[in-house]
Amino acid sequence: MQTTEPSFIAYNGLQFSTEEMLNRSKEYYEFMDKRRSVRVFSDKQVPFEVIEHIVMTASSAPSGAHKQPWTFCVVSSPEIKKKIKEAAEEEEYENYHGRMSEEWLEDLEPFATDWHKPFLEIAPYLIVVFKRAYEMEGEEKHKNYYVNESVGLAAGFLLTAIHNAGLVALTHTPSPMNFLQEILGRPKNERPFLLIPVGYPAEGVQVPNIDRKPKGQVLIHYK
Repeated sequence: MQTTEPSFIAYNGLQFSTEEMLNRSKEYYEFMDKRRSVRVFSDKQVPFEVIEHIVMTASSAPSGAHKQPWTFCVVSSPEIKKKIKEAAEEEEYENYHGRMSEEWLEDLEPFATDWHKPFLEIAPYLIVVFKRAYEMEGEEKHKNYYVNESVGLAAGFLLTAIHNAGLVALTHTPSPMNFLQEILGRPKNERPFLLIPVGYPAEGVQVPNIDRKPKGQVLIHYK
């Protein structure tokens, strides 16, 4: 089997003094702690170039063997958004009327959600994240590695980039999501992972009054 010699370049990363590092890490935490999922969007338009920058930030995430097993489909077409909304609501109706357990429905009560998903048409953009289970080169399949983990990392980068741009998003996961593959005409090696509406919040929008877990419940330091 033919092997390729590894190629390396100098790493020129950023470095900061301890004081600046502490300040930057604290400021970034406080900035990200303001991020909230929003379900009521404005239809105010966002320059597409902003969305391009956001997606390319997501695509800078690490991935197994650097396979980058993701595709980000950006939808602004009103006709396609309508099709996605109708298909998503059909699946969500079934979820809320039989598929979800009573415990699940009770856990959702504080968020006042139901099967209606108007934001899928109102938000100026839908970003549909697909995971690439494998790659095709002609008739030959090539494996991707740690696909879910890699695409999950990229989705995290995506959400931070959206927040950094002053926009809001919602991680929407209608289940099953196969309709997204059909509506968008994606190939068989791609599977829908997340459906994320992106835009400005509606004027006067409110979000649930919830708290994040305290540090003691999420950070365990072994010394």
